[in-house]
Amino acid sequence: MQTTLMIYDGTAPADSDVPRTGGVPLAPAGFAWPMCGSCCGGPLQFFAHLPVEDGVLSVFVCQNDPGACEFWDASSGANRAYLFPREGLQPVAVPETGLTLLPATSAIRTQLVTLDPDDTDDDDDGDELVPDAYDLARSDWKREPGERFGKQREVLGSVGGSPSYLEDDRLPACPSCAGTMDFAAHLEEGISSETAMNLGGQLGYVFVCRACRAGAFFTD
Repeated sequence: MQTTLMIYDGTAPADSDVPRTGGVPLAPAGFAWPMCGSCCGGPLQFFAHLPVEDGVLSVFVCQNDPGACEFWDASSGANRAYLFPREGLQPVAVPETGLTLLPATSAIRTQLVTLDPDDTDDDDDGDELVPDAYDLARSDWKREPGERFGKQREVLGSVGGSPSYLEDDRLPACPSCAGTMDFAAHLEEGISSETAMNLGGQLGYVFVCRACRAGAFFTD
């Protein structure tokens, strides 16, 4: 069982084409900053720039009235996720009003964690628990050899794999083709208030439809 974790790796330039949370988004020419379609109509806050095998994931969430928008609903209008091609990306002009940028830009490095599901414990009734790959990897990640407990707050999510503890009826449909979208990444809030994405203490899920180049984001 393998999981590719995203680990906090210090600061990064705000407009760099590296895996990061915060900074300014990079997008194709003509891209318009997304606006909230749920609570306020204001500009969304840019959360993450995640280069992946088939492009760049770009995630936005409304923070103009935190708690008022339905972050758990991929179709609420409060969240946006895009799958951009790697070529021709450029920094996007930031709106002058609204909560648009995170306080800090955090670099991300990836860490492949391999776990043996046979090492997981049974529950008190003797029934075997179904292991969740992301949850196990996050819990068992160790930054230094021999360290018993990993610094879990430095885990910023994961790339690929399967969505952690997500029911099938919450898998989003592509707005273009109506097909079920593919899971792409988890997002965690971050290590401190200075760098954190406000997800209400929840885990974020990024989905894509690669055929339509469409994306979706929501929390649990």
